[in-house]
Amino acid sequence: MVSVFLALLVLITTVYVKWMYSYWKRRNVPQLPHSFPFGNAENPLTRKLFIDEWLALVYKAFKERGSKHGGVYFFVHPMYVPIAPEVIKNIMQKDFHHFVERGLYYNEKDDPLSANLFFIGGQKWKNLRAKLTPTFTSGKMKMMFETLVACVDPMQNDMASYCANKKPVDIKDILARFTTDVIGSCAFGLECNSFTNEDAAFRHHGRQIFAPETKIKALIGLFAMITRKWANRLGVPLFPKDSSSFFFNVVKDTVKYRRENGFSRKDMLQIVMDLQKGTLTMEEIAAQAFVFFLAGFETSSTTMTFCLYELTINMDLQEKVREEINHVLEQQDGKLTYEAIMQMKYLTQVIDETLRKYPPGGLLPRECVADYVEPVTGVTIEKGTKVLIPAWGLHMDPEYFPDPEKFDPDRFSDEKKHSIVPFTYMPFGEGPRICIGMRFGMMLTKVGLAYLLRDYSFTLSPKTKIPFKWDKYSFIITTEDPIWLDVNKL
Repeated sequence: MVSVFLALLVLITTVYVKWMYSYWKRRNVPQLPHSFPFGNAENPLTRKLFIDEWLALVYKAFKERGSKHGGVYFFVHPMYVPIAPEVIKNIMQKDFHHFVERGLYYNEKDDPLSANLFFIGGQKWKNLRAKLTPTFTSGKMKMMFETLVACVDPMQNDMASYCANKKPVDIKDILARFTTDVIGSCAFGLECNSFTNEDAAFRHHGRQIFAPETKIKALIGLFAMITRKWANRLGVPLFPKDSSSFFFNVVKDTVKYRRENGFSRKDMLQIVMDLQKGTLTMEEIAAQAFVFFLAGFETSSTTMTFCLYELTINMDLQEKVREEINHVLEQQDGKLTYEAIMQMKYLTQVIDETLRKYPPGGLLPRECVADYVEPVTGVTIEKGTKVLIPAWGLHMDPEYFPDPEKFDPDRFSDEKKHSIVPFTYMPFGEGPRICIGMRFGMMLTKVGLAYLLRDYSFTLSPKTKIPFKWDKYSFIITTEDPIWLDVNKL
């Protein structure tokens, strides 16, 4: 009897799996070879690829077939991969109301900081986005500029010590300390002291949140993504509980102090407090301040790291950037102002090209919220279907960016940037869910690079391991080993 039951169970499972793995074929959508139980995904315990890297290879496989779209399976769950820019445009912009959700896990009850602008969707996202958009106008960025610049001196002092001792520098570590200080000051109004205290609280919790996942954490993350309802019922947190508690208490205490003492400061927290009096709960204020930190410090330090790396292997470009920085500063009597930063066009091109080769978000997720007939391909994307937009694949496609491995800032010159095919370059996303902090991130990155390249020359240290190996369990694009640079005072 037991053997009959087991045989029946195996038969039912086999039929079910085959039926699920024919999902895209039944809809005339191209699909790639797959296998049970992971589908097209890698075994999470033995994975060899960074997730954005994996999706870029999926993009390339479908593109080589001449497909405008494709379907993959994450375990047995079907996921849609748009390939053609016109299909991506429909999903991200034209018919955005069908894809307002990112489809990411968050847990408002057990981990309230996860219910922030990046993760949430639906009407709550729309309301919150409308409330917070005024926080990131160019006028507000200009208001915070001096607060940002005040964080430069500790980084410069630290860099000077490396020069004096002729020691190579782990450039990502230096830049992460700088961006931690900046976000701590501009978002929370607090001094983080990342350069003077190795275990400074903001730096500690920033490292903890972005630390490479263990295999156990990877499995928990997969469980939460695949079965969000069950993960919520079981109270699975998205972030380490001690880090969530730290950031919530920092915001609560800061808001309480300012309200009780009539204290005001030119930072993001104050802007949110002033704009949204009585309309946001303390948890909502804390969640948004937290995501400013989360989205700002790691992405900006990563972008600056790869930018400086590329400038060490393209020394002619490094000198060209430095010449522009010095020329603009001469016109501003040597002072780095907001207006001076805005005039540095070639520096902007260099950053844009860095974001093309090394996008912090090379995978842009969406979820269909109502059955949708995609007009280019005619496929019906069913409600609840996850959509994976392969930004990194598009960025490295020679059809859109010839010789994509070459670092060429001229791609983004005034003469050439208008020829870039829309929705093939998306370092900050696109459409209504484009990164709300894009202006601030660019300002922070430009200030950090302008000061460093004005005062120092960088070359690649022999300690740096080339070619890079990507950290397979990182949230955003990161190398397994540090990028070491030699630095000399100019």
